[in-house]
Amino acid sequence: MRKKYYFFITILTIIVGLIIPFSNNTNFGVAADEKSHYTITTDSTYPPFDFQKEKQKEYVGIDMDLLKEIAKIENFTYSVKPMSFNMAAQTVANGQADGIIAGMAITPEREKIYDVSTPYFKTGVVFAVAKNSKIKSYEDLKGKKVALKTGTAAANYALELQKKYNFDVTYFNDSNIMYNDVIEGNSVACFEDQPVMQYAIQTGLKLKIPDQKLGNAGSYGFFVKKGQNSQLLKKFNRGLKKLQDNGKYDQIVDRYLGSAKNSVTKEKKGNLPHYNIATDVTFPPFEIQAKNGKYTGIDMDILESISKSQGFTYTLKPMSFNSATQTVANGQNDGIISGLTVTDERRKVFDFSNTYFRSGFIWAVNKDAKIKNIKDLKNQTVALKTGTGSADYAKSIQKKYGFKIKYFNDSNTMYNDVVVGNSVACFEDEPVMRYAIKNGINLTIPKQTPANTGEYAFAVQKGKNAALLKAFNIGLKELKKSGKYDQIKAKYLGSKADTNKEVGNTKEDNSVWGLLSSNREMFLSGLGNTMLLTVFAILIASVWGLILGIMGVSENRFVRGIYSTIIYIFRGLPLLVLAFFIYIGLPNLTGVKISTFAAGLLTLVLNEGAYTGAFVKGGFDAVDPGQMEAARALGVPYNQAMRGIIMPQGLKIMIPSFINQFIITLKDTSIISAIGFVELTQTGQLLVARTQKGFAVYGIVALIYLIVITVLTWLSKFIEKRLGF
Repeated sequence: MRKKYYFFITILTIIVGLIIPFSNNTNFGVAADEKSHYTITTDSTYPPFDFQKEKQKEYVGIDMDLLKEIAKIENFTYSVKPMSFNMAAQTVANGQADGIIAGMAITPEREKIYDVSTPYFKTGVVFAVAKNSKIKSYEDLKGKKVALKTGTAAANYALELQKKYNFDVTYFNDSNIMYNDVIEGNSVACFEDQPVMQYAIQTGLKLKIPDQKLGNAGSYGFFVKKGQNSQLLKKFNRGLKKLQDNGKYDQIVDRYLGSAKNSVTKEKKGNLPHYNIATDVTFPPFEIQAKNGKYTGIDMDILESISKSQGFTYTLKPMSFNSATQTVANGQNDGIISGLTVTDERRKVFDFSNTYFRSGFIWAVNKDAKIKNIKDLKNQTVALKTGTGSADYAKSIQKKYGFKIKYFNDSNTMYNDVVVGNSVACFEDEPVMRYAIKNGINLTIPKQTPANTGEYAFAVQKGKNAALLKAFNIGLKELKKSGKYDQIKAKYLGSKADTNKEVGNTKEDNSVWGLLSSNREMFLSGLGNTMLLTVFAILIASVWGLILGIMGVSENRFVRGIYSTIIYIFRGLPLLVLAFFIYIGLPNLTGVKISTFAAGLLTLVLNEGAYTGAFVKGGFDAVDPGQMEAARALGVPYNQAMRGIIMPQGLKIMIPSFINQFIITLKDTSIISAIGFVELTQTGQLLVARTQKGFAVYGIVALIYLIVITVLTWLSKFIEKRLGF
């Protein structure tokens, strides 16, 4: 009996041992080739072969449609895993996915790693250049930079030509970024598969294909890891043949490339140029800077999704709400998304998109306040945020309820004015106020019905950027239809049944040390920008100030008059007013856009240069007048006496003043944050908006300023001591 038992166990062990090596990891006992569900990788940024349409909420294109139809014919299911082309190929090569379909050219090198299907598309490589480019042939690429997409056959072909035509190459992981690198002039050309390039140009990409023969003619195939998934490969080949026989293959290709002439489908998506979008990123949950430095929120997620579906890129320009609206109104920026309420007054200045959010206005008070009714605000001070719809609403009921008002440029400062008791209440958009309270602001909302329900919309300068506005509206419609819009809202505001859902990173360590350590890179970046602006400003302002100082001691009355006028104007203008005039006023007057750094630099140079010019003149005047009189008595000309006698002594006297001006300039950079330059103070404001920890964050910012200024002060004293002052 025991022998039979051992014999049975031995046979069972052998059978299991034979089965296990061939079993699938997730379906024990089922051979890999007998699977009915597969994981397929693709590069979904490769139209017209692979791309995602938000409207359909699925991956489409020639590859995707072929795969879909083949799966129906061969009765299997699959999951598409979108990723970069290089990563997609690698995941199949190492067995993490079953197959790849991504416009992947068949090459001898790849056939060593993969098993390949019957070719399903013949193609060739072309190069494209900017529309205004004069490049017409490979010879014109000599000594210039060419953009390539990592891991593609087009990139390999370009590398074969590189030595012959002597051009430089730069790599990108997706096609759209590569294209825009050429549009923006960073590269002069890019290499791409002909149907992909032609499709992109026909759908709005601002490139052109010079007359040329197709290079590196080849074919696309479906790939699996060598020696594996042979049944999947057979299914693909059988299904492909059936599609070709019944005419469905031609229908799919024609859907995206048209007839044999490769005309594109009538449905066109504008591949729009790059835009500058202004926003107030201290307006959670619509705009907020996350811990990783990325801008998030309802508005930011909507904009990102629309830009992807409509094929344009953008740069965010964070600044105060008022500055954001003004920079768009004068054409300095292309659009604004910042919880901007649509009003009749704003319609006179802006063109608005379709509404993307409806909101109402509420008022909040300190948690310990006894104010329960809006009538209790009589003769009290109420805090408002400049330029907002809630501020307009509060202003409209001010006379009725008899309260006083004061204004702030950002929400957090407004909230804290109520928290510390300087104001008794503040008016705010309902979702914004609830978000702030849920994330730590010590305010409460008395029982009330949200008033003056308004609509948020994206805006551009009136009569300008119609293409951007149209793209936003199309993208918004697709987002709503696909359900992605509701997902974005729920992410920050919860479901309809839970509108007060807490959002934000409540687990983040908001102690002083926690804030400093977890946001170290942000603080260092802000400090770096502050020092960069300070150094450039003080160097240029010092030169400008020296010129002004010399003009101030000139013998010529007219030159001295110019000096006095410049000093009078730029010492008399408040620095903030000057910054707004340069960044917002000048572009409106000249039509020339100015970057925030350039505007901030010019502001500081004009202001600090005026003060420098004044003390330079004072330094020259401080030299004993008798020395000039003696020099003149000896027949030395005035200008020569100034250069050889007065100025060297005067400059020595001025050195401590120069260092002091350096310190003043460093502190004055904080004012430039008002126009959106992300220096140390603006970094603090962004962190406060996210964490609602104003005291701790501004304490850290103040400490950093004190450390830097202390070092500069020690330097000043050291130099004074060495020079004998």
